[in-house]
Amino acid sequence: MRSAFHLLIVAILLFGGAWPVTKAALAHATPMWFATGRAGLAVLATALLLAALGRLRLPKRDDLPSVLALGILQLGAFFILAHAAVAMVHAGRTAIISAVVTYWLIPLSVLVLGEKVPAHRWVAAGLGLAGVAALAGPWAVDWSDRGEFVGHLMLVAAALFWTLAIVTTRRYPPPTPVFELLPWCFGIATLIILPVALVLEPQGGIFGPSWPYMLYIGLVVAPIGTWCVIEVGRRLPGAVASVAFLLVPAFGVLVSTLWLGEPIGWDMAVGGGLIVGSVVLASRT
Repeated sequence: MRSAFHLLIVAILLFGGAWPVTKAALAHATPMWFATGRAGLAVLATALLLAALGRLRLPKRDDLPSVLALGILQLGAFFILAHAAVAMVHAGRTAIISAVVTYWLIPLSVLVLGEKVPAHRWVAAGLGLAGVAALAGPWAVDWSDRGEFVGHLMLVAAALFWTLAIVTTRRYPPPTPVFELLPWCFGIATLIILPVALVLEPQGGIFGPSWPYMLYIGLVVAPIGTWCVIEVGRRLPGAVASVAFLLVPAFGVLVSTLWLGEPIGWDMAVGGGLIVGSVVLASRT
Protein backbone atom coordinates (compact mmCIF):
# COMPACT_ATOMS: atom_id res chain seq x y z
CA MET A 1 0.00 0.00 0.00
CA ARG A 2 2.92 2.36 0.71
CA SER A 3 4.08 2.34 -2.93
CA ALA A 4 0.54 3.18 -4.03
CA PHE A 5 0.57 6.25 -1.78
CA HIS A 6 3.88 7.33 -3.32
CA LEU A 7 2.25 7.16 -6.75
CA LEU A 8 -0.73 9.06 -5.35
CA ILE A 9 1.56 11.95 -4.35
CA VAL A 10 2.85 12.19 -7.92
CA ALA A 11 -0.72 12.08 -9.27
CA ILE A 12 -1.79 14.85 -6.89
CA LEU A 13 1.05 17.12 -7.97
CA LEU A 14 0.51 16.50 -11.69
CA PHE A 15 -3.26 16.27 -12.00
CA GLY A 16 -4.06 18.77 -9.26
CA GLY A 17 -2.24 21.43 -11.25
CA ALA A 18 -3.39 20.22 -14.66
CA TRP A 19 -6.80 21.90 -14.72
CA PRO A 20 -5.53 25.41 -13.92
CA VAL A 21 -2.92 24.93 -16.67
CA THR A 22 -5.66 23.75 -19.04
CA LYS A 23 -7.86 26.72 -18.13
CA ALA A 24 -4.98 29.07 -18.94
CA ALA A 25 -4.30 27.23 -22.21
CA LEU A 26 -7.91 27.58 -23.35
CA ALA A 27 -7.39 31.32 -23.71
CA HIS A 28 -5.68 30.44 -27.00
CA ALA A 29 -7.00 26.93 -27.74
CA THR A 30 -10.37 25.24 -28.13
CA PRO A 31 -11.32 22.48 -25.67
CA MET A 32 -11.67 19.47 -27.97
CA TRP A 33 -8.50 20.21 -29.93
CA PHE A 34 -6.62 20.64 -26.66
CA ALA A 35 -7.96 17.26 -25.50
CA THR A 36 -6.95 15.73 -28.84
CA GLY A 37 -3.45 17.14 -28.53
CA ARG A 38 -3.19 15.94 -24.94
CA ALA A 39 -4.03 12.37 -25.91
CA GLY A 40 -2.01 12.42 -29.14
CA LEU A 41 1.17 13.72 -27.51
CA ALA A 42 0.80 11.10 -24.76
CA VAL A 43 0.71 8.40 -27.46
CA LEU A 44 3.94 9.77 -28.90
CA ALA A 45 5.69 10.11 -25.52
CA THR A 46 4.80 6.66 -24.21
CA ALA A 47 5.41 4.87 -27.53
CA LEU A 48 8.86 6.43 -28.01
CA LEU A 49 9.87 5.66 -24.43
CA LEU A 50 8.73 2.05 -24.63
CA ALA A 51 10.38 1.62 -28.04
CA ALA A 52 13.65 2.94 -26.63
CA LEU A 53 13.37 0.44 -23.78
CA GLY A 54 12.52 -2.41 -26.19
CA ARG A 55 9.12 -2.89 -24.52
CA LEU A 56 6.73 -1.61 -27.20
CA ARG A 57 4.47 -4.49 -28.17
CA LEU A 58 0.85 -5.31 -28.93
CA PRO A 59 -1.46 -5.94 -25.95
CA LYS A 60 -2.31 -9.53 -25.09
CA ARG A 61 -5.87 -10.80 -25.34
CA ASP A 62 -6.31 -10.65 -21.56
CA ASP A 63 -5.18 -7.02 -21.62
CA LEU A 64 -8.04 -5.93 -23.87
CA PRO A 65 -10.73 -5.29 -21.21
CA SER A 66 -8.40 -2.88 -19.44
CA VAL A 67 -7.10 -1.29 -22.65
CA LEU A 68 -10.64 -0.66 -23.94
CA ALA A 69 -11.96 0.56 -20.59
CA LEU A 70 -9.04 2.94 -20.08
CA GLY A 71 -8.97 4.17 -23.67
CA ILE A 72 -12.71 4.63 -24.13
CA LEU A 73 -13.88 5.57 -20.63
CA GLN A 74 -11.07 7.04 -18.51
CA LEU A 75 -9.27 8.82 -21.34
CA GLY A 76 -11.66 9.27 -24.27
CA ALA A 77 -14.99 10.03 -22.57
CA PHE A 78 -13.38 11.68 -19.53
CA PHE A 79 -11.24 14.01 -21.65
CA ILE A 80 -14.18 15.03 -23.84
CA LEU A 81 -16.47 15.83 -20.92
CA ALA A 82 -13.87 17.42 -18.64
CA HIS A 83 -12.26 19.60 -21.32
CA ALA A 84 -15.67 20.79 -22.50
CA ALA A 85 -16.67 21.56 -18.91
CA VAL A 86 -13.51 23.49 -18.03
CA ALA A 87 -14.57 26.11 -20.59
CA MET A 88 -17.84 26.59 -18.63
CA VAL A 89 -16.75 26.08 -15.01
CA HIS A 90 -13.93 27.45 -12.82
CA ALA A 91 -10.75 25.38 -13.12
CA GLY A 92 -10.75 24.69 -9.40
CA ARG A 93 -14.33 23.44 -9.53
CA THR A 94 -13.44 21.27 -12.55
CA ALA A 95 -10.59 19.68 -10.60
CA ILE A 96 -12.92 19.02 -7.67
CA ILE A 97 -15.95 17.49 -9.32
CA SER A 98 -14.21 15.52 -12.09
CA ALA A 99 -12.03 13.76 -9.49
CA VAL A 100 -14.83 12.88 -7.08
CA VAL A 101 -15.12 9.19 -7.82
CA THR A 102 -16.16 8.57 -4.19
CA TYR A 103 -19.86 8.67 -4.92
CA TRP A 104 -19.41 6.08 -7.67
CA LEU A 105 -16.44 3.91 -6.69
CA ILE A 106 -17.43 2.76 -3.21
CA PRO A 107 -20.91 1.43 -4.16
CA LEU A 108 -19.60 -0.11 -7.38
CA SER A 109 -16.72 -1.76 -5.50
CA VAL A 110 -19.25 -3.30 -3.14
CA LEU A 111 -21.75 -4.35 -5.82
CA VAL A 112 -19.40 -5.43 -8.61
CA LEU A 113 -16.19 -6.43 -6.84
CA GLY A 114 -17.74 -7.72 -3.62
CA GLU A 115 -15.45 -5.60 -1.44
CA LYS A 116 -16.34 -5.19 2.22
CA VAL A 117 -16.06 -1.60 3.40
CA PRO A 118 -15.38 -1.15 7.16
CA ALA A 119 -17.47 1.39 9.03
CA HIS A 120 -14.58 3.83 9.49
CA ARG A 121 -14.10 4.02 5.71
CA TRP A 122 -17.77 4.90 5.20
CA VAL A 123 -17.24 7.68 7.73
CA ALA A 124 -14.08 8.74 5.86
CA ALA A 125 -16.04 8.87 2.60
CA GLY A 126 -18.67 11.05 4.26
CA LEU A 127 -16.02 13.43 5.60
CA GLY A 128 -14.40 13.58 2.17
CA LEU A 129 -17.67 14.40 0.43
CA ALA A 130 -18.36 17.09 3.03
CA GLY A 131 -14.94 18.53 2.20
CA VAL A 132 -15.74 18.43 -1.51
CA ALA A 133 -19.03 20.24 -0.86
CA ALA A 134 -17.16 22.94 1.05
CA LEU A 135 -14.55 23.33 -1.70
CA ALA A 136 -17.07 23.28 -4.55
CA GLY A 137 -19.35 25.81 -2.83
CA PRO A 138 -22.56 24.81 -4.66
CA TRP A 139 -24.35 27.72 -2.95
CA ALA A 140 -22.13 30.11 -4.95
CA VAL A 141 -23.13 28.65 -8.33
CA ASP A 142 -25.80 30.28 -10.48
CA TRP A 143 -27.74 27.08 -11.23
CA SER A 144 -30.10 29.01 -13.52
CA ASP A 145 -27.15 29.53 -15.88
CA ARG A 146 -27.45 26.74 -18.44
CA GLY A 147 -23.69 26.60 -19.09
CA GLU A 148 -22.88 26.21 -15.40
CA PHE A 149 -25.54 23.53 -14.96
CA VAL A 150 -24.50 21.51 -18.02
CA GLY A 151 -20.82 21.88 -17.14
CA HIS A 152 -21.40 20.39 -13.69
CA LEU A 153 -23.41 17.49 -15.13
CA MET A 154 -20.55 16.79 -17.55
CA LEU A 155 -18.08 16.62 -14.65
CA VAL A 156 -20.24 14.20 -12.68
CA ALA A 157 -20.53 12.00 -15.79
CA ALA A 158 -16.74 12.24 -16.32
CA ALA A 159 -16.18 10.94 -12.78
CA LEU A 160 -18.54 8.04 -13.52
CA PHE A 161 -16.59 7.02 -16.65
CA TRP A 162 -13.32 7.21 -14.70
CA THR A 163 -14.84 5.01 -12.00
CA LEU A 164 -16.05 2.40 -14.49
CA ALA A 165 -12.52 2.17 -15.88
CA ILE A 166 -11.10 1.64 -12.38
CA VAL A 167 -13.62 -1.09 -11.63
CA THR A 168 -12.85 -2.82 -14.94
CA THR A 169 -9.08 -2.87 -14.32
CA ARG A 170 -9.70 -4.25 -10.83
CA ARG A 171 -12.19 -6.85 -12.07
CA TYR A 172 -10.03 -7.90 -15.06
CA PRO A 173 -6.43 -7.04 -14.10
CA PRO A 174 -4.16 -6.96 -17.16
CA PRO A 175 -1.21 -9.39 -17.21
CA THR A 176 0.94 -6.75 -18.94
CA PRO A 177 2.30 -3.82 -16.86
CA VAL A 178 -0.08 -0.91 -17.24
CA PHE A 179 2.61 1.50 -18.47
CA GLU A 180 3.21 -0.76 -21.48
CA LEU A 181 -0.48 -0.48 -22.38
CA LEU A 182 -0.63 3.32 -22.31
CA PRO A 183 0.23 3.98 -26.00
CA TRP A 184 -2.73 1.82 -27.02
CA CYS A 185 -5.04 3.39 -24.43
CA PHE A 186 -4.11 6.92 -25.50
CA GLY A 187 -4.34 5.87 -29.15
CA ILE A 188 -7.94 4.73 -28.68
CA ALA A 189 -8.73 7.96 -26.84
CA THR A 190 -7.24 10.05 -29.66
CA LEU A 191 -9.38 8.22 -32.24
CA ILE A 192 -12.46 8.95 -30.12
CA ILE A 193 -11.74 12.62 -29.41
CA LEU A 194 -10.51 13.63 -32.90
CA PRO A 195 -13.89 13.23 -34.69
CA VAL A 196 -15.58 15.19 -31.90
CA ALA A 197 -13.07 18.02 -32.40
CA LEU A 198 -13.58 17.99 -36.16
CA VAL A 199 -17.37 18.17 -35.84
CA LEU A 200 -17.73 20.58 -32.92
CA GLU A 201 -14.72 22.83 -33.55
CA PRO A 202 -14.02 22.90 -37.32
CA GLN A 203 -12.29 26.28 -36.98
CA GLY A 204 -10.65 25.45 -33.67
CA GLY A 205 -7.13 24.45 -32.78
CA ILE A 206 -4.17 25.08 -30.48
CA PHE A 207 -2.56 28.43 -31.08
CA GLY A 208 0.85 29.97 -30.25
CA PRO A 209 0.69 30.92 -26.55
CA SER A 210 -1.01 27.64 -25.62
CA TRP A 211 1.65 25.33 -26.99
CA PRO A 212 3.96 25.38 -23.93
CA TYR A 213 0.95 24.34 -21.83
CA MET A 214 0.05 21.71 -24.41
CA LEU A 215 3.53 20.20 -24.38
CA TYR A 216 3.60 20.04 -20.58
CA ILE A 217 0.14 18.45 -20.32
CA GLY A 218 0.62 16.05 -23.23
CA LEU A 219 4.20 14.93 -22.65
CA VAL A 220 4.38 14.95 -18.84
CA VAL A 221 1.03 15.12 -17.05
CA ALA A 222 -0.97 12.81 -19.32
CA PRO A 223 1.41 9.81 -19.50
CA ILE A 224 2.95 9.94 -16.02
CA GLY A 225 -0.11 11.17 -14.13
CA THR A 226 -2.43 8.71 -15.86
CA TRP A 227 -0.13 5.78 -15.08
CA CYS A 228 0.03 6.81 -11.41
CA VAL A 229 -3.76 7.19 -11.15
CA ILE A 230 -4.40 3.82 -12.79
CA GLU A 231 -1.96 2.05 -10.48
CA VAL A 232 -3.41 3.73 -7.38
CA GLY A 233 -6.91 2.65 -8.45
CA ARG A 234 -5.74 -0.92 -8.98
CA ARG A 235 -3.62 -1.30 -5.83
CA LEU A 236 -5.71 0.37 -3.14
CA PRO A 237 -9.09 -0.87 -1.88
CA GLY A 238 -11.93 0.97 -3.59
CA ALA A 239 -12.95 2.92 -0.49
CA VAL A 240 -9.38 4.05 0.20
CA ALA A 241 -8.66 4.97 -3.43
CA SER A 242 -11.88 6.94 -3.84
CA VAL A 243 -11.17 9.01 -0.73
CA ALA A 244 -7.46 9.41 -1.54
CA PHE A 245 -8.28 10.80 -4.99
CA LEU A 246 -9.98 13.73 -3.23
CA LEU A 247 -6.53 15.13 -2.50
CA VAL A 248 -6.18 15.82 -6.24
CA PRO A 249 -8.96 18.44 -6.38
CA ALA A 250 -7.90 19.94 -3.05
CA PHE A 251 -4.48 20.65 -4.54
CA GLY A 252 -6.13 21.82 -7.76
CA VAL A 253 -8.14 24.41 -5.86
CA LEU A 254 -4.98 25.67 -4.17
CA VAL A 255 -3.16 26.04 -7.50
CA SER A 256 -6.19 27.71 -9.12
CA THR A 257 -6.40 30.17 -6.26
CA LEU A 258 -2.72 31.08 -6.29
CA TRP A 259 -2.25 31.18 -10.06
CA LEU A 260 -5.58 32.17 -11.63
CA GLY A 261 -6.79 34.32 -8.76
CA GLU A 262 -9.97 32.29 -8.29
CA PRO A 263 -11.86 33.11 -5.06
CA ILE A 264 -10.60 31.78 -1.71
CA GLY A 265 -12.24 31.81 1.71
CA TRP A 266 -13.22 29.70 4.70
CA ASP A 267 -14.47 26.98 2.35
CA MET A 268 -10.95 26.10 1.21
CA ALA A 269 -9.61 25.75 4.76
CA VAL A 270 -12.58 23.71 5.97
CA GLY A 271 -12.85 21.60 2.81
CA GLY A 272 -9.14 20.89 2.64
CA GLY A 273 -9.04 19.95 6.32
CA LEU A 274 -11.98 17.56 5.98
CA ILE A 275 -10.43 15.88 2.93
CA VAL A 276 -7.03 15.41 4.57
CA GLY A 277 -8.75 14.01 7.67
CA SER A 278 -10.84 11.64 5.57
CA VAL A 279 -7.74 10.26 3.79
CA VAL A 280 -5.96 9.68 7.10
CA LEU A 281 -9.02 7.86 8.46
CA ALA A 282 -9.55 5.79 5.30
CA SER A 283 -5.91 4.65 5.23
CA ARG A 284 -6.21 3.06 8.66
CA THR A 285 -6.37 -0.73 8.56
